[in-house]
Amino acid sequence: MPLNDGNRAMIDYALTACDGAASAQDLAAALRPRLPGMVVLACDAADVLEAPWRSYPGIDLHFVDTRNHCAAMTSDPAQATGLLLAARGDAA
Repeated sequence: MPLNDGNRAMIDYALTACDGAASAQDLAAALRPRLPGMVVLACDAADVLEAPWRSYPGIDLHFVDTRNHCAAMTSDPAQATGLLLAARGDAA
């Protein structure tokens, strides 16, 4: 199930509204029930080499494509079947 405009708007609102006050793990846990069928992961930004799709206070948002045998990062929201929230600094 790729992301649609409504999903992206909800994700944007959730990550903007927390203003860096929530951890990446807490945000991932809050987003999972709102995105059924999607993978939602959290990690430290130091573990990610790819540029984020968008950055928020304390969190970088990456899209993940899990349709093939191996999961891969994608910059195309239409190809995304999951999210990776990468915590920067104190948001870890």
